[in-house]
Amino acid sequence: ELYLAGLFREDRSVLELLDSNYTYLNQRLAEHYGIPNVYGPNFRKVDLNAESHRGGLLGQGSVLTVSSYPNRTSVVLRGKWVLENLLSTPPPPPPPNVPELKPTASDGRKLSLREAMQAHRANPVCSSCHSRMDPIGFALENFTAVGEWRMRDDAGPIDASGRLPDGSEFNGPAGLKSLLLSRNRDDFVQTVAQKLLTYALGRELEPSDKPVVREIARKAAREQYRMSAFVMGVIESVPFQMR
Repeated sequence: ELYLAGLFREDRSVLELLDSNYTYLNQRLAEHYGIPNVYGPNFRKVDLNAESHRGGLLGQGSVLTVSSYPNRTSVVLRGKWVLENLLSTPPPPPPPNVPELKPTASDGRKLSLREAMQAHRANPVCSSCHSRMDPIGFALENFTAVGEWRMRDDAGPIDASGRLPDGSEFNGPAGLKSLLLSRNRDDFVQTVAQKLLTYALGRELEPSDKPVVREIARKAAREQYRMSAFVMGVIESVPFQMR
């Protein structure tokens, strides 16, 4: 909440929702993240270095926990969260009676999560959606189910690389953020405009609202995607003024 409020108060770029060189911490959260020299119970803005892996929403324990299962991470839930909430391209619901992941191979060897997911995707019906979700989720596998950083899991070293159906390749949270800020920037910016307009109108958007969303995003681009540009775009839009 402090992170988002700071973006509004300081009129910063919405692209900092994807990546930034700061976050808000108190001592307890800083210790959870492995960030030194933060003391006391009060939250404050803290500068980050590149090794912290924490800039933007995708490095926050809140997002990482809500997109995990209670006892383990989930590449599917995390990939789905990014597609739904950052890119407005949600996958269709899964078919009924989807089997659980197999934890072990036929020879009794413990499977890594990537190996278990590869076996699951052998079904062509499952593969079409998982090919979009899973690479995104694997990029965040260095984070545990409660957002701690790790290099290994029970099956061995973590492979955080991913490849999307369009051929885009990336590795780890930094690679995913870079991809979202480059190839997927327009989708993300329009998602922000869409969510702010939905909130302002108090209703779901209709297909007829899409040109307005694109216009808000275009105006914001001319002002370096500052929060005020999105707010003014919503205020000046026909759906808001005619509601």
